[in-house]
Amino acid sequence: MAFFSKTFLFFWVLSILALGANAQLTSTFYANSCPNLQTIVRSAMSQAVNKEARMGASILRLFFHDCFVNGCDGSILLDDTSTFTGEKNAGPNANSARGFDVIDTIKSQVEASCKGTVSCADILALAARDGVNLLGGPTWTVLLGRRDAKTASQSAANSNLPGPGSSLQTLINMFSNKGLNAKDMTALSGAHTIGQARCTTFRSRIYGDTNINSNFAALRKQTCPQSGGDGNLAPVDVQTPTRFDNAYYQNLVSQRGLFHSDQELFNGGSQDSLVRTYSTSASTFSSDFVNAMIKMGNISPLTGTSGEIRLNCRKTN
Repeated sequence: MAFFSKTFLFFWVLSILALGANAQLTSTFYANSCPNLQTIVRSAMSQAVNKEARMGASILRLFFHDCFVNGCDGSILLDDTSTFTGEKNAGPNANSARGFDVIDTIKSQVEASCKGTVSCADILALAARDGVNLLGGPTWTVLLGRRDAKTASQSAANSNLPGPGSSLQTLINMFSNKGLNAKDMTALSGAHTIGQARCTTFRSRIYGDTNINSNFAALRKQTCPQSGGDGNLAPVDVQTPTRFDNAYYQNLVSQRGLFHSDQELFNGGSQDSLVRTYSTSASTFSSDFVNAMIKMGNISPLTGTSGEIRLNCRKTN
């Protein structure tokens, strides 16, 4: 009996350790150490989104680009140093990643309330959720307890983030590499219901693709010439660019996806039926998006004594 209980205890401890390695995030992580955290983040995000609706999309994109590069560890927020070249100037982020100043503002307010307690990685996770919700999207419980990376990798950012010219198979593979399935990928792509894109990211689509609504292509060509105007902006969702809804999927069904990678989700492939479902059921999309966001937020977080709690999100301590 004693042998059984010792053996059981051994395996119980092992399982707890294994769980801890994978799931130390919890919704109540700062309940005692920083009880006002979520109120502070929400208030600052409300101000930022009221000032510029696009910021909700920008912060959401920062979170995605953080999580896909060595996990949700705040590495995207780090400026370059003499010892590493960070992620801010990687191809997918240069001239497009934005909202760093908003995260700085939130961090300084959080520091004033609870010094050296809350990670930049967690602040970004909360801010992304609030940005979605403030633009009319769902809300969800963000699991917390991530710690901040002490380094960043430009090469990892260049190789781990899917580009706007990606094929469906590339998208499926790149998300699968992060533990996200095709359904998660299609739901998370719905983030493109908000935000703006630079001409350079969709030029080849509007001038080269055939699976595009001709009126839509003509509209986008008005502000995106074949050469020049690389930075000219266009809404990713032509219908409701500052409202988080399911219009993105309706656009795909009518061949009005802005990026080649968007239209790949509805082009005679494996995701067509799911796109149709989302295009007619906002609630199904909303539910699947939330589940996928929580899964994405769980990609390789630094927990326990790994990493650090940065005092300034732009630099290591």
